[in-house]
Amino acid sequence: MTQTQKALLLAAAMIGIALLAVYEIVPEEVAQYSPFLLLALFPGAWLRDRKSCNLLKRGAA
Repeated sequence: MTQTQKALLLAAAMIGIALLAVYEIVPEEVAQYSPFLLLALFPGAWLRDRKSCNLLKRGAA
């Protein structure tokens, strides 16, 4: 799964929880903290992996 797919799934989960809160399936307090909880539970969706390019590393141009 690519980094873009992970980020899109994370965003879809956040939007889904917000919609569930609108229809009062999920309590509002849970929906308020769910983006932070999702980011904490799935750091791979928003943190870069080791294969990403390092801008600080200077190579031969």
